[in-house]
Amino acid sequence: MHVSSPIAQRSGVGISVRGVSRIFGGTVEALRDVTLNIPAGQFIAIIGPSGCGKSTLLRIVAGLDRVDLGRVALVGKDGATGSIAYVFQDAHLLPWRNVLTNVALPLELMGVPYGERCDSARAAIESVGLTDAITRYPAQLSGGMRMRVSLARALVTDPRILLLDEPFAALDEITRQRLDEQLHLLWVARGMTVIFVTHSILEASFLAQRAVVMSRRPGRIIFDEMLDLPEQRVRAMRTETRFERVMRALYDQLERAEAGAA
Repeated sequence: MHVSSPIAQRSGVGISVRGVSRIFGGTVEALRDVTLNIPAGQFIAIIGPSGCGKSTLLRIVAGLDRVDLGRVALVGKDGATGSIAYVFQDAHLLPWRNVLTNVALPLELMGVPYGERCDSARAAIESVGLTDAITRYPAQLSGGMRMRVSLARALVTDPRILLLDEPFAALDEITRQRLDEQLHLLWVARGMTVIFVTHSILEASFLAQRAVVMSRRPGRIIFDEMLDLPEQRVRAMRTETRFERVMRALYDQLERAEAGAA
């Protein structure tokens, strides 16, 4: 049974994916009949073999790609969808801008006044623990710091949906685990809906309330379950037997996916 614990008031938006298929060039079937219902404020991880359509599904939810069949709907409790933020594997920071102005960029593009966007950017930078680096430029930052800047830039618009496409994959294991812990705390504090695409079973198990495993292309869902772990995740949990059982179950499903499970 899934064990719950208090999380900040859910500010996220529900996501409904119904029978979604995507075909590229008329011949390459990336996704086939994918259906997901993600409640507002849930943290879901999507794992699967390379090329199974995980990133394609994320782009479709973000509105960056279209569907060939099916539909995607985003609905908040108040009927509004709110903003969507997307964090890529590469931080994509502008080298001529410092941390503050990189983070403030989305608000600048939205026409938010200078003082207001700087205040919001400072708050987002503080939330990822980078206040001391606020005047530095990307070339002066480590890989982990650059990803925290990218995360702050995503959070500065106060998104109701946060989409992350393997954002920490290129980082060393210690840095990656620390950023996973920080991301979890940000989700707890904000209550946004999160979809996290990863190849790491350890990362998926630590971060997500729910895990989805996709098959080899064409991507289909072969596993979709809540994880038998508390919502509040702490570092020590990674060494617990219960955590190891969850990872083992996900590994078994990933093996099925790699073998081309029907």
